[in-house]
Amino acid sequence: MGAQYEERASRFGGAVLWTWSGPRDPARPVLPDGCMDLLWAGDRLLVAGPDTHAFTPAAALSATCAGIRFAPGTAPALLGVPAHELRDRRVALDALWPDREVRGLTERIGAADDPAAALEGLALHRAAATGPPDPLMESVAAQLREGRSVAATARTAGLGARQLHRRSLAALGYGPKMLARVLRLQRALDLVRAGTPFAEAAYASGCTDQAHLAREMRDLAGTTLGGYLAGTGYAGLAAKSETAQPSGSRTTA
Repeated sequence: MGAQYEERASRFGGAVLWTWSGPRDPARPVLPDGCMDLLWAGDRLLVAGPDTHAFTPAAALSATCAGIRFAPGTAPALLGVPAHELRDRRVALDALWPDREVRGLTERIGAADDPAAALEGLALHRAAATGPPDPLMESVAAQLREGRSVAATARTAGLGARQLHRRSLAALGYGPKMLARVLRLQRALDLVRAGTPFAEAAYASGCTDQAHLAREMRDLAGTTLGGYLAGTGYAGLAAKSETAQPSGSRTTA
């Protein structure tokens, strides 16, 4: 029986619940998406920080696991730790919260019929006690997700470049330019998976051209578009890479 991945919307604003069962394919790394996850893996609770490059789960995460994926900017207040301290890391929850509390949560979630729903309940309960995330940084993340430039986003937020960078590190895990790159790549991949030719997807997502998108794939995903599609069941779309690029260019963030 092959691996199976499923996800569904969460009652926690902007979050997604997911489950994974079966072996991991090393050709299918987890790509950066600007998000942070609270996850259940075997008998452990872990936190996955925001990534700057592709991550290949270890064998410990290759069986059945579940998680709640938080939208950019929404997890640090919940977890009680600045996002940049978890950048490119997978950390046991008991390194962040008291051991006794985490032991009880581990037992409860491990006994749940639906661990993802149990994680959602934990997040909702914790949020009621810790308060909401920084609304300004949620707005920053939303604007960057829509493809606005960093400069325009900073103006809308009423922040100078240094202020925006400092607050982004705490709330998002890295500076706004890095988040803009990550979200732009995700927009491009969404378009490609929907059947959009590579060059058109590059332009529509905010890259200057297809070569720019190819460089971003190498830098952030560690692979090519064709290699990524082949490893994720979309190999037939690779032929679209030869489609001519539309005229014009876009200014990148």
